[in-house]
Amino acid sequence: MIGIPLIHTVAALLLISVRLSGLMLFAPFFGSSVIPARVKAIFVLVVSLLLFPGLDAQIHIEQLDALPIAVFAEFLAGVGMGITANLVFEAVQMAGQVLGVQMGFSLVNILDPQTQVDTTVVPAFYQSITMLLFLQMDVHYWLLRAVVSSYRYLPPGSVHLSGLFTLNVVHYTGRIFELGIQIAAPVLAATLAADLVMGMLGRVSPQMPLMMLGPGIKSLLGLFILIVTLKYWPDMFRRLFMESIVAGERILHLA
Repeated sequence: MIGIPLIHTVAALLLISVRLSGLMLFAPFFGSSVIPARVKAIFVLVVSLLLFPGLDAQIHIEQLDALPIAVFAEFLAGVGMGITANLVFEAVQMAGQVLGVQMGFSLVNILDPQTQVDTTVVPAFYQSITMLLFLQMDVHYWLLRAVVSSYRYLPPGSVHLSGLFTLNVVHYTGRIFELGIQIAAPVLAATLAADLVMGMLGRVSPQMPLMMLGPGIKSLLGLFILIVTLKYWPDMFRRLFMESIVAGERILHLA
């Protein structure tokens, strides 16, 4: 009689914590390699213990044989929400890579503080600014709040993944390219226009040293447009962050 409640308690804590664990792998800020794994594990354990008293009555484990499948489903639900919440950062990374080539900075490598790997300077700049906006706007708080509130309308152990869930995860992942082009659009359009103008000048006056002047002109033009558009970044990224959180909640609803 003592063993059954103990097994139920351990299984309930496992189901509660595994959704947060999936989020910790892919979510922005929480999934950063800068945060030690022990800190993440302690955070998941503490939040799970805090949620356990309010969720214990909603968790019904009829057969222990079904526990592995339930744990796997909970983990995938957390991963799905983490992926959708990280779409903005992946799009920013893509935009930075494209603009790094366009602006002539593709050979300048620095250490990315988020991933701890060498990357070009433009993606690192974009990632750093985006992370500062993410923290300054308290979006990480809203993301965690959305995950915690998801336990109310989707209690642990009640996740049933379907084809619609998978299709939506793939759909939101495909939006990385769309968002990346939107973020890079001002600088990308300016540098492409500069390429077009220099190409026309090269046809009109072949003796002009455009091969020497072109990279410098594109770099200066790209930096100028980037500085001008920085003031629009807070509003744009606030909208994109909230859209990603709403997409994560939609993913959980489909589960």
